Amino acid sequence: MKVFSPLEQFEINVLQPFRFFGFDFSLTNSAVYSLLIFLSLYFLFYLAVSKPFLIPGRWQQVAESFYGFILDMVKQQAGAKAYKFFPLLFTTFMVILAANLLGLTPFGFTVTGHIIITFMLALSFNLGFLFLGLFLHKFKFFKFFVPSGVPKVLLPLIVVIEIVSYLIRTFSLSLRLFANMMAGHTLLQILSSFVMAFGKMSGLLVLAAIVPFVLVAAVTVLEVGIAFLQAYVFTILLCIYLNDALNLH
Repeated sequence: MKVFSPLEQFEINVLQPFRFFGFDFSLTNSAVYSLLIFLSLYFLFYLAVSKPFLIPGRWQQVAESFYGFILDMVKQQAGAKAYKFFPLLFTTFMVILAANLLGLTPFGFTVTGHIIITFMLALSFNLGFLFLGLFLHKFKFFKFFVPSGVPKVLLPLIVVIEIVSYLIRTFSLSLRLFANMMAGHTLLQILSSFVMAFGKMSGLLVLAAIVPFVLVAAVTVLEVGIAFLQAYVFTILLCIYLNDALNLH
């Protein structure tokens, strides 16, 4: 009898192999869900803006709520200078949120449950903020790693700590999102297997499936909240890092 692992849901499977001039362009489940993320966001905002009204309808109100929420976040965390980066931050929030929620669908695939996806996303932003800070402030940007008012004896140690903390931003951003998605979905898979196992029993033992079933429902609701929370945390940290690049705070 084959034993199924809760981690099998994170495996990348090739749906349609395809090679072109030695390059692998095979269609995978990860690529399919990435396309679904794009299509779901496209249809959401198409329904929201195709026929805009002064008094917004259901879809327009949803889109405007997300828009106002992220705009207020950017304003509070990075100031007016960051408004030009609002489209990028707004898109990032919506893509992560859509990826998290689509991963909760039955037999779904969680794109953000892979460290390579979250790591490359975090690395791209942090490198971009580093180059932005150097472009705006030139060599003054390195003052960011030298806190004012520090005793000269402790200054070398503090500078090293500041540089290390700046470099690990990529790892903290990527690991936080990846770990939360992977852990929650793994727990759901384990609890669901308990429901299936108890459901195959006979007699009154079937009633034992009620407990894990209730737990699955509760964890699912929790996972929906975590999906929103992790998209919010990822985006608000990007706003804070953007503020550091713009204002050297």
